[in-house]
Amino acid sequence: MQTTCAGRTDAGVHARGQVIHFDVPIDHPDIDGARVNRALPADIRILDIQPAPAGFDARFSAIWRRYTYRVCDDPDGPAPLTRREVLPWNRPLDLDRMNEASRTLLGTHDFAAYCKWREGATTIRELQQLQWERDDDGDAVMTIQADAFCHSMVRSIVGALLPVGDGRKPVTWPGELLRAAQRGSAVTVMPPHPLVLEQVGYPPDAELAARQQETRALRTVR
Repeated sequence: MQTTCAGRTDAGVHARGQVIHFDVPIDHPDIDGARVNRALPADIRILDIQPAPAGFDARFSAIWRRYTYRVCDDPDGPAPLTRREVLPWNRPLDLDRMNEASRTLLGTHDFAAYCKWREGATTIRELQQLQWERDDDGDAVMTIQADAFCHSMVRSIVGALLPVGDGRKPVTWPGELLRAAQRGSAVTVMPPHPLVLEQVGYPPDAELAARQQETRALRTVR
């Protein structure tokens, strides 16, 4: 059975809100999530199963995807129970600087400087949200939302913002990289394990098919 995911994440990335669709014969008996979960590996759980509305495609009908990325800048490192979901950073981070730099990336841009190049694929994306906050554990948590993401885009953006937060790069640096629109060695692609796909958004049912066509079209920056 072929499945289609809303977000094709890199190896090592987690997901709390992945959406998947697949086709079954119309006379197929109802699929029970509990029974499917018993057949799945322990690190995968289906939370809900329902018939998809006409025109729905888990990937191409989506209008946004939201991720988080967690960083611990405590000198003692992440708590032992969360170390597999948090990046240790040995320099204190100024989140005000990081949020100021983040605002320069918002909007529709060519994110070629932050994406792994793929032949025939566009690197134009609409970045809708990008902000850093401290959670209850004191970790720095980035929330990022876009209509879609290129390969390695989120982890590259983190790699550009962390040197701003610890003072090694100016606040203007991530925006300068963006405007260069060319992938280089200046940006480090950060590890995948702190990255989590949190949620995927879709339009009303009547707009699903139209959204598919819009997403499949090659985008340009106006």
